[in-house]
Amino acid sequence: MWKKNFDASFNTLHSSDARSPLWSKEKIDPIVVQEGVSLVLQCQPPVGLPPPVIFWMDNNFQRLPQNSRVSQALNGDLYFSNVRKEDTRSDYICYARFPHTQTIQQKQPITVKVLNLDAINETMADFYNETDLFSEAPADDRKPTFLIPSGASSTQLVLRGQVLELECIAEGLPTPQVSWTKVGGDLPTKRTSFLHHQKTMSIVNVSESDAGEYRCSAKNQLGSAHHNIRVTVRAAPYWISGPPRNLVLAPRETGVLTCRASGTPKPSIAWSMNGIPVENSIDDDPSRRVEDDSVIFTEVQPGASAVYQCNVSNEYGYLLANAFVNVLSEPPRVLTKAEKVYQVIRHHRALMDCASFGSPIPKITWFKDGSSSTLDGEPYVIHDNGTLELHVAQALYSGKYTCVARNSLGTYENHVYLEVKDPTRIMRQPEYKVVQRGMSAVFECKVAHDPSLLPTMTWLKDNDELPDDERFIVDSDTLTIAEVTEGDEGVYTCIMNTTLDHDSASAELSVVERPDPPTDLELTDKKERSVQLTWTPGDENNSPIEKFLIQYEDSLHHRGHWHNLTEAAGTRTTANLLLSPYAHYTFRVLALNAVGLSRPSGPSRMYKTEAASPDENPTGVHGSGTEHNNLVISWKPTEGGSPGRRTDAEATKVMVEGAEGRVTRTWTYGGVANVPKLPVAAPDNTQVLVLNSTLVEVHWDTPGVLKVYYWRELSLHKHNPRHVEKQILDFSGNHTHGMVPGLKPSSHYSLNVRVYNGKGEGPPSPSQTFETPEGVPGIPSFLTVSDPGLDSLTLEWGPPKDQNGRLTGYTLTYQPVNSSNEPGPAKELSLGPNETNVTLPHLKYSTRYKFYLSAKTAKGAGPAIPQEAVTIMDEGIIQASHPIAPSPPRLPIRKVASVAPSFGNVSSVPGVEGPVISWEYSGPERKVYLEYVLKNSGGEEQEEDEKVVWQKEYVNDSQGVVLRGLKEGLVYRVRVVAEGLDDQSPHRSEEIVVTVPAMTSRQVDIATQGWFIGLMCAIALLILILLIICFIQRNKGGKYPVKEKEDAHTDPEFQPMKDDDCTFGEYSDSEDQKPLKGSRTPSSGRTVKRGDSDDSLVDYSEGGGDGGQFNEDGSFIGQYSGKSIGRDTVQGEGPESSEAPSPITTAMNSLNSFV
Repeated sequence: MWKKNFDASFNTLHSSDARSPLWSKEKIDPIVVQEGVSLVLQCQPPVGLPPPVIFWMDNNFQRLPQNSRVSQALNGDLYFSNVRKEDTRSDYICYARFPHTQTIQQKQPITVKVLNLDAINETMADFYNETDLFSEAPADDRKPTFLIPSGASSTQLVLRGQVLELECIAEGLPTPQVSWTKVGGDLPTKRTSFLHHQKTMSIVNVSESDAGEYRCSAKNQLGSAHHNIRVTVRAAPYWISGPPRNLVLAPRETGVLTCRASGTPKPSIAWSMNGIPVENSIDDDPSRRVEDDSVIFTEVQPGASAVYQCNVSNEYGYLLANAFVNVLSEPPRVLTKAEKVYQVIRHHRALMDCASFGSPIPKITWFKDGSSSTLDGEPYVIHDNGTLELHVAQALYSGKYTCVARNSLGTYENHVYLEVKDPTRIMRQPEYKVVQRGMSAVFECKVAHDPSLLPTMTWLKDNDELPDDERFIVDSDTLTIAEVTEGDEGVYTCIMNTTLDHDSASAELSVVERPDPPTDLELTDKKERSVQLTWTPGDENNSPIEKFLIQYEDSLHHRGHWHNLTEAAGTRTTANLLLSPYAHYTFRVLALNAVGLSRPSGPSRMYKTEAASPDENPTGVHGSGTEHNNLVISWKPTEGGSPGRRTDAEATKVMVEGAEGRVTRTWTYGGVANVPKLPVAAPDNTQVLVLNSTLVEVHWDTPGVLKVYYWRELSLHKHNPRHVEKQILDFSGNHTHGMVPGLKPSSHYSLNVRVYNGKGEGPPSPSQTFETPEGVPGIPSFLTVSDPGLDSLTLEWGPPKDQNGRLTGYTLTYQPVNSSNEPGPAKELSLGPNETNVTLPHLKYSTRYKFYLSAKTAKGAGPAIPQEAVTIMDEGIIQASHPIAPSPPRLPIRKVASVAPSFGNVSSVPGVEGPVISWEYSGPERKVYLEYVLKNSGGEEQEEDEKVVWQKEYVNDSQGVVLRGLKEGLVYRVRVVAEGLDDQSPHRSEEIVVTVPAMTSRQVDIATQGWFIGLMCAIALLILILLIICFIQRNKGGKYPVKEKEDAHTDPEFQPMKDDDCTFGEYSDSEDQKPLKGSRTPSSGRTVKRGDSDDSLVDYSEGGGDGGQFNEDGSFIGQYSGKSIGRDTVQGEGPESSEAPSPITTAMNSLNSFV
């Protein structure tokens, strides 16, 4: 092998041998050093080009460990800042790897011995008459000094763009630490790295700014040392704006060749033409002029074409570049293919090429459809390369376009065509689907496209190909997934591709199922008439649990019958259950989600309540006398308590039997009655404790029967007139405190307490004033939708009448609803407190949306007002042959004007817990309530209102309320009433009609009944026990009646079973450890033969041959033929092993005998 070096300065060629140099053979004496001194092991590899890579290893080809004390220098030598006893070894080997020849050379191993002088003196004393051979003490601790570089300062030269490596290795005891700084500046952190335990600093991609003075410092506990390195940066020539470019000129044109470069020191520039320096050129062209780094051509003449070389050089390198100057006379030509057709989608950008060639450079103009006017204004743009651009293509721009190229030598025309196509659009997008497991899901994807383009529909699941499953059926515009499972959940995307564009739409599939039953039922806080039930919810199965249904069984009175007791919200896991006396309770819990009820949970422990007196007094009490000295009292029997219970009176024994409920009691008059007096003292020390925004606790010192009078003075955030209507709460019994609920948040209240008895009320206590804190606001007064667009809707609303504090904003939640009335993903938008409208952009066209708007205070968000709206249909959908299916019927929204000036906008909207009735009211009356009554079956209202019994629902000064307790499937008449003073008739709004939808009845699945599940488990357990008994009997090897019969007709071909382990004598199976999977075909080489017994099976195997027989009870009494080792031998036990086979092995053998 050999290599070449080219010297551009002297045009000389050097060749040298590329063989790897060898290390000189030398004998290296062992190095003996005193512990603690510094040491340098020199490598001195042979010279190579490029230099070899140096590394130190031991005899086992393991790299020698290096650290802050021992490290390799850039020149390959190994430096010890101080040596230790563990540095003693005989295999310090330096290796040199030569990259070009891919060879590694090894130096002779170096032996280093580190001695402790005290130990040596004791050893040498035996040989030299106890003379101290070494009088010097071991090396002491010392401050650092530099091994390399030497002196206080040094210099280093580096070229621009290369890597700067600075090195400082210090010796000392303890081992010094090295650090680096730049004098008068900062190190370039992004380009700087430290190697060899901070002893080498490397800066990559060096620039002129890296020149300067660098300082390395070595420091230990005894002192420090410093060394300054001055770095000079030089630069080989480099291009500033790139090498000179080729030049094409027409005759008598002007041009310039530029060769702009830099370097340090500044390089010199030399020009050559066709390899000959310009100054030595034979022809002295007057149109050419050389000025430093440029060659200027003025009115160039034909025949002046040539190759020019630019040579930039300094002492550190050179640059050489060629540039072609071509003087050419050429008429114009258009290089773009003629009659080319450009297709573009409407509203997209259109580009039509007109690549031309000519000298002088042709000028490009464009014409359309044979018109004589050039296309040089809006909407056309002509680029420098001749390309014609339309920013927004429209159908009217389709047609024939002509490109004309002109110069002084001629003209050239080229014709192209532009076709503007309609875009591909998905007109009916796939909708969000919530499907029960096992059902089918169908995604629709209706597409409109240009009829001249060939479309291709592709469906993806989670941005990947659809699973290779026959349940996925793809039609022209639908995707059907049959029998969906949880693994089918994901985002499905339909993509319609054409040769020019594409469109896509996605929808998510959620697979839901009834929730799993709750578990871990526990009873806590057990009391006489209540108990707390706790449970753990089961899996929701992708559908949130709406509520829990708690049922009970009274095994004392109604064993086996489960009754609904109460319900709990889906977020609760506990419930406080109110119980009746004298019952034996067992509880269970069912979970309900949008799919249905779960299976019942397991029953709880039984909880027994004791018998008790009735919960209520008798009703319908009537008294009449039969004699002048007696009184007969009659009443209706109570429903509570224990039936048939006996009660004793003072003077007469009373027996309550059945439902007669009639008692005769004789009263004897005599004595003086205790007549109460009117209270004269007010309760003492009245105090009010505010618990929350709607509840306070009142304390007083005087026990007895009291009345609490309280009234709302004013709202803290409204300039309302003062409220003077007082409300009263009665507290009976011997109490000294009570709760006042139902207060308005953020209000100022007054309160007093009075004692009362049968004679009347006493004087009031001193009035106490208090303020309730902020609460959550009421429902917004209204929510309307206006300005529906293709992809936008505008919502307008009014603030809630009951703000209950200072509003901090509104929360708007909205989600799409598909044709199956299934909601899609919800989005939430926060709005300011002063906003009353918002426009929602980027909605899906022709899509129904549900909106929920709630107001917020610092305490949280209030109830939401719902609304629905549909974005308008796109023109493509209107023209589609299959219209969108109508939305399912919803609860009607009716608005009527008020009959009195004080009412307005009475309306009803559906709600989760019942219809939400809202209205506007500005009258002075504050006692406002709802009245509702069942509408008659004929649909005609009764003419005389006094004959109708209206139910009342008080609303506490609000302008919206949820009307609960209405029965499903019925129609109600509802109106709002404002009651004035006693001498004024109440104001009533016009009636509205509210329809409550019916709930779908649910079928009881027998598979979910407890008795059926228990029965199935018992049958499965019984079958398992029978199978175990059969296996045990078979493994005992007992004889059966048929067995005795067969023993009398011995077949000489049969081999007996082993008596010790009840296995067959010659049984072999290469798949011994693998149980057969339901196959009834014996493997090759093993056949079964029909025996003499009339009860045996015939021709069980595929072929003839020897085999075994089956007894009447199905036991196998034959054997497998063939020469093989038995199962016990295969398992490592000899034929004479005394260890009995395991029951599992024996059972498996028995099972295999059936196969």
